[in-house]
Amino acid sequence: MNLFELLRLAQQSPSPAPGTSPSPPTSGSSVQPPIQPATATGAPSSPVAFQPGQPVGFFTDSTLCIGCKACEVACKQWNQLPANEGGTNALTGDSYDNTGRLDGINWRHVKFIEQFSEDRQDGRWLMLSDVCKHCVQAGCLEVCPTGAITRTEFDTVVIQSNVCNGCRDCIAACPFGVIEINPVTHTAQKCTLCYDRLQAGLTPACAQACPTASIQFGPIEELRRRADARVATLQAQNVPAYIYGDEKMLGGLNAFSLLIDKPEVYGLPENPKMPSRNLWPTSLFSVGGAVVVGLLGFLSFRKSRMADAPDGRASRGATDGDADAV
Repeated sequence: MNLFELLRLAQQSPSPAPGTSPSPPTSGSSVQPPIQPATATGAPSSPVAFQPGQPVGFFTDSTLCIGCKACEVACKQWNQLPANEGGTNALTGDSYDNTGRLDGINWRHVKFIEQFSEDRQDGRWLMLSDVCKHCVQAGCLEVCPTGAITRTEFDTVVIQSNVCNGCRDCIAACPFGVIEINPVTHTAQKCTLCYDRLQAGLTPACAQACPTASIQFGPIEELRRRADARVATLQAQNVPAYIYGDEKMLGGLNAFSLLIDKPEVYGLPENPKMPSRNLWPTSLFSVGGAVVVGLLGFLSFRKSRMADAPDGRASRGATDGDADAV
């Protein structure tokens, strides 16, 4: 029995009535009572309803992440992504993070940040399940020369592998370092927000597998309200929580996060920019360079003409004198 079969059984199991305790499993039953979701954090207690044409995405609450990597496993399993180094991936030595980074075969990456004093007597762990941000103003979509990167009816950003030519323009354009070449398909790949599951009205695999509701899926408007309420709750407890990826950042990130430290601590850019931000400066630089080269060429040509002019006049004078003598 795999992960998704267990989750399906858990969803189908009846929930206890309010105010009552779950009944113990019957004798011989191998299925335990379902764990009730953390609704106190704002997570829904039932499948999320959404419609095509309605922007959807992820709200990742880093304060609820326990680093179990269920999201990584679910993503790999559902999308049939190959194992790192054929399954013989070496340990990185970077805490419990052996995935390393997002790339063409790792579309979810649980980050482990250890913050300890030198004597290891005081410290804390920060954990965050990172993923493609599905930006409203997506740099990868802006630079793709083949139209392989498209925006879906759910306002998510998807790379069509059968159209991608592997030019890597999108890799350089993404400010979050999300996209990379898949060594099997030799095309750029990243999280699709489980586009195939969305078309069937299903929750993305990672959010479905998350046991603590750290990864929450739903319509963006609902997620924003839920995130604001969660931030207010934490700030009331003197936790420096804030939302990374609001509407001020690239028009809004459709996969945004709640953080409690600076973005750089989580390996995220503080102020990501679109590739087109360099369009005018580079254009002016190119025009200025062309003008300078043109002026240098004109001056060089003029100088050579002036250097050749006296010899030319002397030669013409000698020719005229010879003609008069004749």
